[in-house]
Amino acid sequence: MNRWIRFSLVAACYLLWVIWLGNLWWLFGLIIIFDIYITKKVKWAFWKKNPKKSAKRNILLEWVDAIIFALIAATFVKYFFFEAYMIPTSSMENTLMTGDYLFVGKLKYGPKRPQHPLTIPLTHNVIFGKESYSRLIERPYKRMAGFSQVGRDDMVVFNFPHGDTVLVNYPTDDYYTHVRLNGRKNTLEHYGPVIIRPAGKEDNYVKRCVALAGDTLHLRDGKVYVNGQAQPSFSGIRTTYTVVTDGQTLNQRLLDKYSISPAEAFYDNRIPGYPSLPMNEEIAEEVSALRNIVSVTQNVDVFPPDYPDSQMMLFPFVTSPDFPWTRDNYGPLWIPKAGVKVTLTPQNLPLYRRIITVYEGHTFEEKDGLYYIDGQKTADYTFGMDYYFMMGDNRHNSLDSRYWGFVPEDRIVGNPVIVWFSTDKNKSFPSRIRWNRILKVRFK
Repeated sequence: MNRWIRFSLVAACYLLWVIWLGNLWWLFGLIIIFDIYITKKVKWAFWKKNPKKSAKRNILLEWVDAIIFALIAATFVKYFFFEAYMIPTSSMENTLMTGDYLFVGKLKYGPKRPQHPLTIPLTHNVIFGKESYSRLIERPYKRMAGFSQVGRDDMVVFNFPHGDTVLVNYPTDDYYTHVRLNGRKNTLEHYGPVIIRPAGKEDNYVKRCVALAGDTLHLRDGKVYVNGQAQPSFSGIRTTYTVVTDGQTLNQRLLDKYSISPAEAFYDNRIPGYPSLPMNEEIAEEVSALRNIVSVTQNVDVFPPDYPDSQMMLFPFVTSPDFPWTRDNYGPLWIPKAGVKVTLTPQNLPLYRRIITVYEGHTFEEKDGLYYIDGQKTADYTFGMDYYFMMGDNRHNSLDSRYWGFVPEDRIVGNPVIVWFSTDKNKSFPSRIRWNRILKVRFK
């Protein structure tokens, strides 16, 4: 009777998973489960021999069995529940720190059904410098049921939208930025070759979702407004300030207290002071009260953009009076929403062209002032997916939607759940370990 109980429990869990997956073909897996627990006609662990009572244990085969089980279980968990991720840059400091190791949860927004199932277990897109997946089997995007939709001001992990084309020798650079600034031919000659990655296999990024589909976003003097309402205040959100001193540098303990990394604390003797110190308003007030501080002034980029920014660096990458935007004064910008129809014009086409051709897979042509989508003349376009606008909390040290545009819903991966370990590369062991961030679960 025990075998029937075990079969019933496993079959019930499997059936719930099939319903959640939404693909009834997987119901045939119940036949395998029935045979494993009840009929036992097929030897599924074919690498195992039937041991005799007097035979010695084969340690090697036991390890093989354990490794296979662990790989299958870990791959299942990675696809549908949690995925490990390490914060590589400072774009979310001090909410998420460079060197944070975290688990990304997939249940909140619902996991994506694996689009490329032929992937080496426990890898995302690369192993030993080579692509770790095959495109032999490719399936369309489908998201399984989650507990909620992406919310405004949520921290979200997603596939980098511009990561579909990667410079092999400069994988952290944005290929499209190089093409805009240097031309395609020159980019390929000096920075190539390139790798083309399918949707879902781009590198993972983490940012804060500041605007949802259907929202109107506007940055004014560095402050975010959505639908006319100011973004709530979060302690981790920082911009940069020019800090003029009496000639003295700030004490390193003070910089550590405010979690300002040495890489962002450049001292310029010509000021004298710090031209770009990342702080929030509260920290700026405390610093301005110090005895050796002459002045503290927030850096606000007004049009035309400050170097290295330019209109060709900021989305939608056109030198047009229609977009007199900077990183601190940006928009207003409407975020595309599924099912909404817009009239295409020369003014809004730079905003939507990539959505039409890359993210939603249509052909687009412009002839004699007329627009053709999939060969059909049209003046309108109806969006097929929701889109989001992402920004880093470290506002002046973040390459985000201001620099590469909208994030499609099919690139959403999940949300940060817990920081399980964290290290500071600027310090030596054991002070390198950030003990106060281990098992951290709140990131606001």
